[in-house]
Amino acid sequence: MRVLVFGINSSPDLTGIGKYTGEMNAFLAKRGHEVTMVTAHPYYPEWKLGSGYPRYFWKTEEVDGVRVYRCPLYIPSDPTAMKKVLHEISFLLSSVPVWLRLVFSRKYDYVLSINPPFHLTAFPLLYKWLRRAKLISHVQDLQVDVVKDMDLIKNGLFLNTMFSVERFLLRQSDWVSTISRGMERKIREKGIKKEKQFMFPNWVDCSFISPVSKLDSLRYRFELEQADQVVLYSGNLGEKQGLEMIVELANQMRERVGLKFLIVGSGGAKARLEQMVAEYALDNVLFFPLQPYEDLPRLLGTADVHLVLQKKEASDLVMPSKLTGILSSGGLALITASPATTLHEVVTEYNMGVVVEPGSLDALQAGLEKCLEMGGESSEIRNNARSYALRYLDKEAALGRFENRLLTLREKK
Repeated sequence: MRVLVFGINSSPDLTGIGKYTGEMNAFLAKRGHEVTMVTAHPYYPEWKLGSGYPRYFWKTEEVDGVRVYRCPLYIPSDPTAMKKVLHEISFLLSSVPVWLRLVFSRKYDYVLSINPPFHLTAFPLLYKWLRRAKLISHVQDLQVDVVKDMDLIKNGLFLNTMFSVERFLLRQSDWVSTISRGMERKIREKGIKKEKQFMFPNWVDCSFISPVSKLDSLRYRFELEQADQVVLYSGNLGEKQGLEMIVELANQMRERVGLKFLIVGSGGAKARLEQMVAEYALDNVLFFPLQPYEDLPRLLGTADVHLVLQKKEASDLVMPSKLTGILSSGGLALITASPATTLHEVVTEYNMGVVVEPGSLDALQAGLEKCLEMGGESSEIRNNARSYALRYLDKEAALGRFENRLLTLREKK
């Protein structure tokens, strides 16, 4: 089976869509399939060009048995909404020479477009038309809905145009996959029939990420006491999560002895968060960069409570990727999600976390105090989290199901 994948992020990104795309490609290549990736130079989540990659030129390399064509792009140091649009367009334009080469050199069974950005599907669609490949749009994030609901772009005509283009590209796809039931419902509302959709959830390597004791965690690296109560937010520091609430919460609870808030990661909101901490003169909030992937289990084991925060407007449009690792580690997650969302439904149904109303500092504080006071009572939630990950999110099982789906769809051609 020959698979051509197009997406703006891939390995060696440590978080988010790029991590999942790279692992998917490596799995398929290891299973003997021919996989080609067209992507950008690494930059995420630091929003800085990865070491060893040219700023203005292209690069071809082999990663885990996958042939990877890397394209230059504009990387804003402060990624505002409009700068992100330019960032995405620059990648689309710089990928043109690669697409011209691929169209005339190789026939693939599938061309797989990783969304967002949603408009990247334009080139895979052209490839489908010219080479009669099957097009799959894999939706990790309903980008246009998020932009609209969070009021990041106010121009109504521009938003309507983006929605129209998105609907056209999804309807022209042979199949549309996504990562949650809520997103499936949203995609059906865009006119995509249920029979054209299939579930391809994000996964976790349960054999690698498993429960780690505090003694074996990274507390020593962060100069934390074993007796400290540690609240961890780890991952991309972006705009959709409403991360300023972490600082507000730390300020509200600054008098609580031994309570530490760890913010581990990088992203567009980091400078603003650091400024807030300085203005409040807080000593209970600590910032650290993303840790090496091999240390992820020990990082997760550092926390008494994990924060999974999203703004109310985005709570059913994205499924937080960080949650998979928290569940696999048997962590106690405090999650903001509205009652009608997939996230709320799943966490509540399996009793694998504490869910509170998004956008409410009072609700978040009450939820955190509940988590901190649970003690041994949290063991049931932790066990449920680990069990859910093993049953539904295991990496080999999820990717194996996806491979079988591709093989089955190919036979139906």
